Amino acid sequence: MKQHAQGFLGLVKEVMARIKEVTADDVNAMLSRKEKLVLIDVREDNEWAAGHITGAQHLGRGIIERDIEKVIPDKETRIVLYCGGGYRSALSADSLQKMGYTNVFSMAGGWSGWCQKQYTVDLPRS
Repeated sequence: MKQHAQGFLGLVKEVMARIKEVTADDVNAMLSRKEKLVLIDVREDNEWAAGHITGAQHLGRGIIERDIEKVIPDKETRIVLYCGGGYRSALSADSLQKMGYTNVFSMAGGWSGWCQKQYTVDLPRS
């Protein structure tokens, strides 16, 4: 498991008090019920290319604030963000809330948690 810097972890801890989280089980249930939501992968391009949750869109952490209003203009849309483990998506959720998005969630455990549950993913063809 990746060792994160203390400053980064402190920032994430601060943000966690302001955002809403859902679990992989919650997201899988929402998708199974065909609930209206936009699932966004905020990982780096190479992480996305190596595999992602089926039905997700890719808006990397580095560009999400710049591009989100073009992709999702309705600020009441339910948005679920995920990354590798739940930290970058938490930071992204906080940013989107500051931009006026009112229905944003970070998926706790991220891609790692999703894969541990063996839920549906899209992997590159070999």
